[in-house]
Amino acid sequence: MQLFDVYPINDITIEKAAGSNVWDAQGNKYLDLYGGHAVISIGHTHPHYVQRLTDQLQKVGFYSNSIKIPLQQELAEKLGKISGKEDYQLFLCNSGAEANENALKLASFHNGRKKVIAFRKSFHGRTSLAVAATDNPKIVAPVNETDNIVFLPWQDEAALEAAFKQYEVSSVIIEGIQGVGGIQVASASFLQKIRSLCDAHNAVFIADSVQCGYGRSGKFYSHDFAGVNADIYTMAKGMGNGFPIGGIIIAPHIKASYGLLGTTFGGNHLACAAALAVLEVIEKDNLIANAAKVGGYLIEQLKTFPQVKEVRGRGLMIGIDLPESLSHVRKELLFKHKIFTGEAKPNVIRLLPSLALTMEHADQFLTAFKQEVEKN
Repeated sequence: MQLFDVYPINDITIEKAAGSNVWDAQGNKYLDLYGGHAVISIGHTHPHYVQRLTDQLQKVGFYSNSIKIPLQQELAEKLGKISGKEDYQLFLCNSGAEANENALKLASFHNGRKKVIAFRKSFHGRTSLAVAATDNPKIVAPVNETDNIVFLPWQDEAALEAAFKQYEVSSVIIEGIQGVGGIQVASASFLQKIRSLCDAHNAVFIADSVQCGYGRSGKFYSHDFAGVNADIYTMAKGMGNGFPIGGIIIAPHIKASYGLLGTTFGGNHLACAAALAVLEVIEKDNLIANAAKVGGYLIEQLKTFPQVKEVRGRGLMIGIDLPESLSHVRKELLFKHKIFTGEAKPNVIRLLPSLALTMEHADQFLTAFKQEVEKN
């Protein structure tokens, strides 16, 4: 049997990882500024994380949500404390797509409506409703197509107001910082406008924090920069540092009932242990502040390069917009300098490293980047 060939991959096999570094099968050391797509939040194989998972696995790795799992309540309390959303409710699942799927369903259950407002260049996942709200027709199968999704231009307040007049809106879903869309930062005023319109029309504000949440921006949720609260926050990626876990936190005015949402694997013992380890390290090592500090330094330094068209982002979620003549730089960084980065087409390099990235690692990247952009 062969693998179903859906991923364009680099011919690299990673066999070891620690902190912000990985090593391939030939023993070459790489700096990881990609984090497996913003997943590695506290560093690879962090000792506390490894110990937490090992200890839990020796007790019980899995049982379903038909019994009490105290780790879930422990996780909810720790997440509420660190995020500042202690009065919210937590539902656990397995991925970002699932988180967004459940958020959109829950909003519709809450107000009995169907219309969802999403935005151009959005990415919310690949499951049925999440992919329908994703602005990429190539990954939307015919069975996913629905007229319940209304796509609006990014940060167009007039279009948003008009949509609320035209439709009975169930929810508005927005990434605080678009990832796949090229690191586009939602302004405070636009997020505040969404909040006010949702309040006026009994719609649900869904803050997609799957990639831009969990401290990556320098605040726990990047939407927090706007000074308003969403009704539902979705999360995954950095939540488990590589262990599959996702979740939504839900404002207190949205009520639960038996059977409303459900999952087999979500919130299992091992997943909760992984998520607790992540939060414990984030808290102990002040990683949100570190993301703001090191990310701010990187953004500041990158803006000094005349070859760069634009630098966007917050904290350690950074997009470097390059001219087409420098489209080869990302490949050179990987194969010549042994530095992993991400991309957003056509020519945006995405930096999504561990929140524990050091200034020394930042300088290592800047030196390599300087060498590549200045030789052209």
